[in-house]
Amino acid sequence: MSEDVRLVAWVRGHVQGVGFRWFTRAKALEIGGLSGFALNLADGRVQVVAEGAREGCEGLLGWLLGNDTPGRVDGVTEIWDTPRGGYDGFAIR
Repeated sequence: MSEDVRLVAWVRGHVQGVGFRWFTRAKALEIGGLSGFALNLADGRVQVVAEGAREGCEGLLGWLLGNDTPGRVDGVTEIWDTPRGGYDGFAIR
């Protein structure tokens, strides 16, 4: 049985204006079982919140850290927590 977790990740680099949030949502939907959102921040970062099975969240984080994202990722800071719920699917904000 998989443990459900909450991943909050802040993605730095050239990640706004390149479809990053759209592709993040598409990846979360491809992985399946994840809910949350991707949000542009005023300082140029993208915040990603994902809740679901640990394996799915780890897969999304691996994608964020990989070379297959749009734009350019210079770094990712992540925090793991317990799920809070309240999300209807995976949204772009």
